[in-house]
Parts: sequence; structure tokens; C-alpha cells
Amino acid sequence: MPMKPKKKVTVKGADLSSLTKRQQDTMKKHAVHHTGKHMKMMANMMKRGKTFTQAHKAAQKKVGR
Repeated sequence: MPMKPKKKVTVKGADLSSLTKRQQDTMKKHAVHHTGKHMKMMANMMKRGKTFTQAHKAAQKKVGR
């Protein structure tokens, strides 16, 4: 039986598909308070192995809210 393709999960333009379910849920709640630019930057950093907190602090410094 062929595997079903994973549904693309996005929040404010940031692709969260390659993150874990828990990370996706956390990012969805987080998106209420932050811009698309902030969310995209965080998602990219988390895909590369940073934790949510590390990615958030770096995004705050670089792009702000």
C-alpha cells in the first residue's frame, strides 16, 4: 500500500511540514503573537536542529516580533 503524502502545514507563510507534530502545534499558538517573517525564520532554524527557544531568541534579535 503506497504511503499517503504528508499534508503541507503552514502558518503565516512558514512551512512547518518537516517539524514534529508537537513543534507544529507550538508554532501555531506562537504565530498569534508574531509576524510571518519571525515565524519563517524560526521554522528554518528548527529544521536545522535548533530548539524552539533558541530559534525564538535568535529570530527576536534578528527580525523582531
